Amino acid sequence: MSDHNTSPSNPTITDPYHHLQIIPNPDGTITRDPNRFPNSSPSPDSTNPTPVLSKDMIINRSKKTWVRMFLPSQTIVDSSSTNKLPLVVYFHGGGFINCSASSTVFHDFCSNMVLDLHVVIVSVDYRLAPEHRLPAAYDDAMEVLRWIKTTQEDWLRGYVDYTRCFIMGSSSGANTACHAGLCASQEADNLVPLKIKGLILHHPFIGGVKGLGQSSGRNVGLLGWKVMVTGCDGDPMIDRQMEFVDMLVTKDVKVVSHFSTGGYHVVELKEPSKAKALHALLKDFMFDAPAA
Repeated sequence: MSDHNTSPSNPTITDPYHHLQIIPNPDGTITRDPNRFPNSSPSPDSTNPTPVLSKDMIINRSKKTWVRMFLPSQTIVDSSSTNKLPLVVYFHGGGFINCSASSTVFHDFCSNMVLDLHVVIVSVDYRLAPEHRLPAAYDDAMEVLRWIKTTQEDWLRGYVDYTRCFIMGSSSGANTACHAGLCASQEADNLVPLKIKGLILHHPFIGGVKGLGQSSGRNVGLLGWKVMVTGCDGDPMIDRQMEFVDMLVTKDVKVVSHFSTGGYHVVELKEPSKAKALHALLKDFMFDAPAA
């Protein structure tokens, strides 16, 4: 999620710090408004009457990175079932500088996807800029994929089909998801038993395409991954997103794109009817992915 919307009610931005509600500090850090993006706590207790369980796990204490996992509560009730669920590794938005995996807007977004799609989600809390400039977020993304490969965490080992993994992100998180996918495609054999089936880029915040056409981009096509790109013509970044889709097609990547009319950047985070429509697209994309 980024703040790139311009419209008659949201004129061209002249002071980005004021618009983003952040204050730059002399040491290069920023002070964020703690009330702008409220947080939600996880709900890990399976005895509570909630349809989606969630809990946090530390990934790297020194980097202060962690993940929030989401699991359909019915999965624990039906623990005798041998049917395991697809895994979505999700990266939140926020223009690389705001939000976290606990931000209510992304907590609710992930919870609703779990409920509608019946998947397990690992939502990544990566390091933010400017305190941790790129590629810090990209490095954190790969560290999480390697953690998923080796962890004995019961929600993953017990309920996830490791051969059906999708990497997904919204806005700047889609940018991170894309880079994580490119890196993962270069070390796919080292991530076994984790097998990535596709990338889902939700309103990707893409500032350019330099470097994405290299051998790593061809790897995505050679591995048979599919890429889904969603957006809308109310998003000022739609031209870049469509150029990105065209570039992937020239690299023989299997691309599914959906650009709707109207709306605004990451509209599905705020409007339930739009989110439902996105879930229908995701269901078709994920469950039509080729088997391992």
